[in-house]
Amino acid sequence: MQQDILINWSPQETRVAVVENGAVQELHVERALERGLVGNVYLGKVARVLPGMQSAFIDIGLERAAFLHVADVWHRQPDGEPPSMARNTQPQVPIEKQVFEGQSLMVQVIKDPIGTKGARLSTQISIAGRLLVFLPQDDHVGVSQKIPPAQRDELRRRLQTLVGGDGGGFILRTNGEDASDAELAEDIAYLRKTWARIKEASLRLPSTSLLHQDLNLLQRVLRDLVGDETQTIRLDSREQFDMLQAFGREFMPAAATKLQLYKGERPIFDLFSIDEEIAKALGRRVELKSGGYLIVDQTEALTTVDVNTGGFVGARNFDDTIFKTNLEAAGAIARQLRLRNLGGIVIVDFIDMMREDHREAVLAEFRKQLARDRVKTMSGGFSQLGLVEMTRKRTRESLAHMLCEPCEACQGKGIVKTARSVCYDILREILREARQFNPREFRVVASPRVVELFLDEESQHLAGLSDFIGKPISLQSESAMGQEQYDIVLM
Repeated sequence: MQQDILINWSPQETRVAVVENGAVQELHVERALERGLVGNVYLGKVARVLPGMQSAFIDIGLERAAFLHVADVWHRQPDGEPPSMARNTQPQVPIEKQVFEGQSLMVQVIKDPIGTKGARLSTQISIAGRLLVFLPQDDHVGVSQKIPPAQRDELRRRLQTLVGGDGGGFILRTNGEDASDAELAEDIAYLRKTWARIKEASLRLPSTSLLHQDLNLLQRVLRDLVGDETQTIRLDSREQFDMLQAFGREFMPAAATKLQLYKGERPIFDLFSIDEEIAKALGRRVELKSGGYLIVDQTEALTTVDVNTGGFVGARNFDDTIFKTNLEAAGAIARQLRLRNLGGIVIVDFIDMMREDHREAVLAEFRKQLARDRVKTMSGGFSQLGLVEMTRKRTRESLAHMLCEPCEACQGKGIVKTARSVCYDILREILREARQFNPREFRVVASPRVVELFLDEESQHLAGLSDFIGKPISLQSESAMGQEQYDIVLM
């Protein structure tokens, strides 16, 4: 299977598409103004200790002080026990005996600030790699509990041999189950090099400094998405290409050799109609090539997928029509889960099949397609009601939650793109039009919220685009327009 990774970079947003055999399988989006803090390591300064709450407030340079609870204060584990086991068995030392006001403390964000609450911190540092998690303060070598017990002992022995006596603890992640010794050794070297940089920065920089930021989306492409099947990684920004190449050469040389700078005239996402795929992934209905279709409904508790025959009448009898529709749907559902990044409980309602061999074949195909997912999935068989229940681990927000927000007009019954998403669509459309036409001026006619965002938070990006294309861009607010509606007038 041939895989290509396409990266569309702009100052406000990075978009990554994983394409296999010409079909988009995964989409990843990261925005400059919405990037989280989880995983970041700071040199904090203890601002206040609260013995009554067994917690402390730590200044890490953010608007609000961060929160450190006594349960998240690290101490060396006896006999190389896993951190979770030692925490439960060791008596807890009061926080006022462990930290004091004015103390400099290396801390890591484990939960982003929410509302009026500051970030939550831990003094146990962990650095995630592609296959391993590095615990530089511990000596424990462990294996993810999600890997079958029969394989854990052998994997632990292999990992202990590779780690050697250089210190530090490592935990093998679920996706490292089938990794080679060479891949594990490369990840160990990367993690140790990262920790050395953090320690060096902690001695050099003042308190409240950021020592380490978790990798951005571009860097995570090399760490998490590139595999043996990856043919090329194409990026449309010269500046980001040079930076990513330098990062790859130092930490992931095998992945860096696959990097290519895209210089084509057409936008890189137009090559595989990826913007159209994004639009489809935000809709309820998914058309199948046979004429059948899926209905995907995402709720707070779970996601439901309903399979329908639609206009498919190609088979000789009704049973075969149902069987072939379900077979095609099995692959399409697995792809939609990846594309939309749907997590949690998923209920699939295949069309009822009378024959047991048909049911077994559809279930086998469904599990085969789910096995291609990078994210951990578990699926059961057909229930008494003919439903298939499965779970998919939540790793980040779904595509719909990332790009859309509840519609005020319908009180949450439907969704529309956020004003920022529409702004970025407009910026891309202007860039596309500027390559084809040479008007005197571009005029954007859009809803008041979109225009307001362009005049405020996105004004810098709008001005930057205007300078880049060498044409003025004016704005016109139209209250009759919906949030997703806009016109670009060539003056």
